[in-house]
Amino acid sequence: MLIQSSEQADFSYDVARDGAGLPARVAIYGESAGLREQMAADLGGAGFRTIDGGSIAALIEGPIALLGDVVLVDCVGTGSRGLDGLMLAGLARLDMRVARAGAKLIVATSMAALDDVFAVLDQSNPQLLVDPGRAERVVAVGRVMGEAGASRVREMADEDRLALLRLSQQVEAIAHSLDRISQPESTGATSLSEFKRDYRGADPVQGGFAGTASQLPDPHTIRQVIANRQARAKFFDPALFGDPAWDMLLDLAAAHGEGARVSVTSLCIAAGVPATTALRWLSQMVESGIFVRLPDPADKRRAFIALSERSLAGMAGYFASLRTPMTLAA
Repeated sequence: MLIQSSEQADFSYDVARDGAGLPARVAIYGESAGLREQMAADLGGAGFRTIDGGSIAALIEGPIALLGDVVLVDCVGTGSRGLDGLMLAGLARLDMRVARAGAKLIVATSMAALDDVFAVLDQSNPQLLVDPGRAERVVAVGRVMGEAGASRVREMADEDRLALLRLSQQVEAIAHSLDRISQPESTGATSLSEFKRDYRGADPVQGGFAGTASQLPDPHTIRQVIANRQARAKFFDPALFGDPAWDMLLDLAAAHGEGARVSVTSLCIAAGVPATTALRWLSQMVESGIFVRLPDPADKRRAFIALSERSLAGMAGYFASLRTPMTLAA
């Protein structure tokens, strides 16, 4: 994507392995040396071996010398400077390198930078973490190590993917609890509720879905379904009803009828679960063909999410099959 042909020699490398020849190392990149040391210490305590890859700026020019089976990049530590074009180019370069190596990429970012980071990481199917705590980073490394091991044995079926997602959601909740216990005074990550929806007007034909919207109920009806689902939180613990896949499907169905493009940040809000959990579901939905990724023609640093034609047909069939009034459906 952003790689020039003159850099092809950069792809002759070996995945880092330990002395016994076993893949067991995590390469860590981040702007803060202190944070890299902390992550290395946390991962070391969990039994992982680490490599200090250096700053994100090191990814922009020159060879990427070492690559672990898992590459962990922290973009949260960029602080108020955020991610400029050069840093995003470095991430895109690493994304392509990791994909060619068959390694696993984990990138920690902020909600503010999520859309830009998501847009440039389109090669390696990375795990994205949003404002993660220390425990959540370690859990993410362990999870992708486990997934890598499972993929070596056999190709995962759809039910395996769903089981892993459900398990990951539970583990992430435990990780959040551990971080709250260890840092009771921390202000923590910015709440998803502080971010407004980010719909941008678009031609309903965008993405090749012309004519499908007429098979769906009008967007107002779908929005009412969503509002009814959200109203349950006034009377019951919202955790009882967590269903991010369905909430995202409903949101995208309504947006399709409205002729609106949906950003990754917006979809994470609609999912009603922590952003990192929502991103894992989103990634699997894209991989399975339920969602499609649409580049923004006006801004290459952005990408939008939409329903595939198959999913639009499925949603239309679902609503057509309901025997209860649409406004009461959940």
